Amino acid sequence: MLRNATILAALLAATQVLAQNSEPPKVVKALGATLDGSLALAEKQFVPALEAMPEGGFAFAPTAGEFKGVRNVAAQARHVGAINYWVGSVILGEKPPAEVGKGDGPEALKSKAEVMAYLKASYAYAHKALNSINDKNALVAIKSPFGSGDTSRVTLANILLAHTMDHYGQVVVYLRMNGIVPPASR
Repeated sequence: MLRNATILAALLAATQVLAQNSEPPKVVKALGATLDGSLALAEKQFVPALEAMPEGGFAFAPTAGEFKGVRNVAAQARHVGAINYWVGSVILGEKPPAEVGKGDGPEALKSKAEVMAYLKASYAYAHKALNSINDKNALVAIKSPFGSGDTSRVTLANILLAHTMDHYGQVVVYLRMNGIVPPASR
């Protein structure tokens, strides 16, 4: 019995020595910066794809078959911008700094320049929101902007990422239907 106690004491002492000498794991980036970096990658595909569409193409929406009723290019960009503002505001715990409508953004924005300015400003706001996420607030329950219930800031960050790429895929189809190769595919 004394032998087992001695072995146990030696193991515990060795564990303490190892714990004191081991360095904490290296963290490459803070959580918010990591999430923001992922959004920046998505933005770097989506924004140039929209910029590749000429002014006249911003009114384009396919109409045949299963495309009936889909958003045109301008509406796609306004919608992504509105969701960036809306979700970003929930992450930050404030009201959206720009009009979001019912998730479709301001319909008054029609020209390519107006729509792109709105979209780019929404990404600046979304970057601010994602950079505010940290180890202390990432998983704290906050009210979901999508119906009832709670969610987390990390979940909302992932929604922003997936949402941009969902609409990027749609814009790529619109570009190709207009004979334009998306910049990321050149």
